[in-house]
Amino acid sequence: MPNLTWRYADTFDYMEHTRAGFPPAMIVVACNGGIQGKETHAALPETPQEIAESVQAAYEAGASMVHVHARDSRDFTLGARRIDEWLEVNSRIRALCPDIIINNTTGGDLTMSMEERLSCLDAGPEIASLNLTPDMSRFTMKARLAPLPHPRPETEVDACIPFTYGLVEKFAAEMQRRGIKPEMETYHTGGAWVMRALIDKKLVEPPYLIQTVMGAQTASYPTPEHVINLLREMPDQTVWLCSGIGPFQLPLTTMALLMGGHARVGLEDNLYYSRGRRFKDNAEAVKRVVRIAGELNRPIATPAEARALLGLPAKPA
Repeated sequence: MPNLTWRYADTFDYMEHTRAGFPPAMIVVACNGGIQGKETHAALPETPQEIAESVQAAYEAGASMVHVHARDSRDFTLGARRIDEWLEVNSRIRALCPDIIINNTTGGDLTMSMEERLSCLDAGPEIASLNLTPDMSRFTMKARLAPLPHPRPETEVDACIPFTYGLVEKFAAEMQRRGIKPEMETYHTGGAWVMRALIDKKLVEPPYLIQTVMGAQTASYPTPEHVINLLREMPDQTVWLCSGIGPFQLPLTTMALLMGGHARVGLEDNLYYSRGRRFKDNAEAVKRVVRIAGELNRPIATPAEARALLGLPAKPA
């Protein structure tokens, strides 16, 4: 097997790994998200059982990790704030997917306090997302109409999640204390400053799991040029995961597979298989990226291979 990590944007490293063969491609399914729900797609899971069953289908299609947002049972339009709700979601996923890697979000929803974003960590995930920079957005949320539970009107959103160096370091320290690996999410090259600060303070350990989020508002523009620029700033011993929002998901996750990186797909990031045609469910998104990886001679990483790639314990939490 070739080296599992390398400098993705290095010309000679790329040629060497192309000749030798890239490692198996890790497929991550982002199954639901914390903002949109069934008002945007009937297959977007909200209840713990819906989430677990959707993840099971994606797992059987080839996903080795799930990035999951538990929902508040009192209002499905909000992210979970209580540990018991996170425990229920994680335990149901584990019951149906015995060895999948569980990655809980600390992104939550737009209304959470920073302390509430940490509620998922005591539910036993092996990985948790770690936003590296402030996250600013402006958009219109579609109306949620009855008979869906917890209806709400169309809503105009103009928001910023104000992550600071100190908050990011606090989140990383809380993950480290619990033995949870951070998935460092960077939206632009400014995230590299924060990565280096975390490394200098020994709050993260290699191999570093770094996700480039392409196509989000106030992120780097979702183009190959900007992906390369992000990769140039990454530290050695990085495992690179790429996500793309909406129409940018397919080209940029394919680019990641071409370059030896790994792909995140799912209904959190993109609802459409093609213009005018929605994905049937999360599993269909996974099946497409698995097929593309196969055409590029990238085998699909099993959960055990993904654990080895990320330096996680062989036995699931």
